[in-house]
Amino acid sequence: MNLGVAIGRSARRTPEAVAVFEGDRIRTYAELDDRTSRLANAILDRFGVGRGERVALLVHNRLEVVEVLGGCAKAGVTYCGINFRLGEEEYESIFDNATPKLIVTEAGLRETAERMAARLGGVPVVDVDDEGPEGYEATLAAASPAPPATLHEVRGEDPFCIVYTSGTTGRPKGVAFDLDAVMQHATVAALEYELRADSRWLMAIPHNSSVQITMVPLLLMGGAIGFSDSRGFTAEAFTAEVRRQAATHTFLVPTMLFRILAADAEATAMPSLTTIGYGSSPIPPDRVLALVERYGPIFVQLYGMAEIASIGTMLRKEDHARALAGEERLLSSCGSPSFTIDVRVVDDEGRDVGPGERGEIIFGSPYTMLGYHRDPERTAEALIDGWMHSGDIGEWDDEGFLFIVDRKKDLIIRGGFNIVPTEVENVLYRHPAVIEAAVFGVPDPEWGEAVMAVVALRDGHEAEVPGPVAWCRDDGLPSIKVPERLEVVDVLPKNAVGKIAKKELRDRVWAGGRKV
Repeated sequence: MNLGVAIGRSARRTPEAVAVFEGDRIRTYAELDDRTSRLANAILDRFGVGRGERVALLVHNRLEVVEVLGGCAKAGVTYCGINFRLGEEEYESIFDNATPKLIVTEAGLRETAERMAARLGGVPVVDVDDEGPEGYEATLAAASPAPPATLHEVRGEDPFCIVYTSGTTGRPKGVAFDLDAVMQHATVAALEYELRADSRWLMAIPHNSSVQITMVPLLLMGGAIGFSDSRGFTAEAFTAEVRRQAATHTFLVPTMLFRILAADAEATAMPSLTTIGYGSSPIPPDRVLALVERYGPIFVQLYGMAEIASIGTMLRKEDHARALAGEERLLSSCGSPSFTIDVRVVDDEGRDVGPGERGEIIFGSPYTMLGYHRDPERTAEALIDGWMHSGDIGEWDDEGFLFIVDRKKDLIIRGGFNIVPTEVENVLYRHPAVIEAAVFGVPDPEWGEAVMAVVALRDGHEAEVPGPVAWCRDDGLPSIKVPERLEVVDVLPKNAVGKIAKKELRDRVWAGGRKV
């Protein structure tokens, strides 16, 4: 099943249905089918991109993203959506790894795209904002609207996309998927998020993180994909756009949810939403409960990793409803396994552990990555005998819910005692002035590592530096877990997908040799 076939099917069934929207701009399925066929023919004939070769897309969130994805699918070439929030070094690493044969970009990112094109020996660059004869619209107009022959030649084992990680643990990794994996995952995502032909998903996170979770499933179901500007996210602007577009679905990272929760409830009403997905980083149970109390049990939490297209376990709507009815402990869980995936917790010898015992979480599924593009060493380290190793420590309860303890590398080892940062962070989040918190280990000459916390405060709140530290003591944290140092900042740094960049904070302290 080619994604381009799904677009064509919807174009025949519901030609006037909205496929993509962005502000006041829309594309119907008939228009999307026509434009993706034209783009596919241009990719193959004008630019000479061969089957399986790569096309890179470097733009902000906008409706042309779906056109390029669909055009690549019809042409049988590999789609590489690139995050627009990266630095020069990360772009160089990504483009050197991907070696695309064509780069599609926009006016605001054209200089970067052209530098990367020159780095690769002068590959062609097409600007979606260029109204001239070499621009995107002129390219489409000059191409044939007939479906390319490749539409029905693509097979399940053919490469479909490469998703580049945000690079929080080093240089970005290119996570490669074939068509079979992407289509299998799309079916699972459609079931988990209850997607239908009348679903309208408003995308708030960068598009490169949304290929399998959002775009492919919606196109498969014949629903509508919407784009909002994820730069400078504000609760009021986003929720107003949800109301204006009558969006039914969205996905938000915890920092976005915190902003919404901190804003006025009436001003941030979203009555049209039936599903809010969330994930990518831990979120304090108290915050989730407050969100469910405000908006109802319309939340779906996912836990996974890019290498399995993010869906491993799900804390579903009914689980949130149980929490609202009194089973609040479920909000500390990341749910139970999704469809068609085997989730295990294993010890250091790879043996499954029982409920209540801790071990590493590993995944086996038909939508696991092929591997890291051109990086066999890192592939071999993470993908062992078909099992994707997460590096996360977790445990099952008796009911089959998975609880994350922490990442192996994030454990703070203080005097031989293991401290889980999320336990301390959850206490800090209960402080009335704290809106964001990050806890990590820093050098300590006596104990090896000490506990450091960095927090951002709610608007209009002030706190003495010892305030949240005393709060941790008063909350009952053992003294060994209470932060020795606390720094207050205006905002915590985020990586390209909106997760708190704890590594950046940690590296700053360790590199400075700061004694705490």
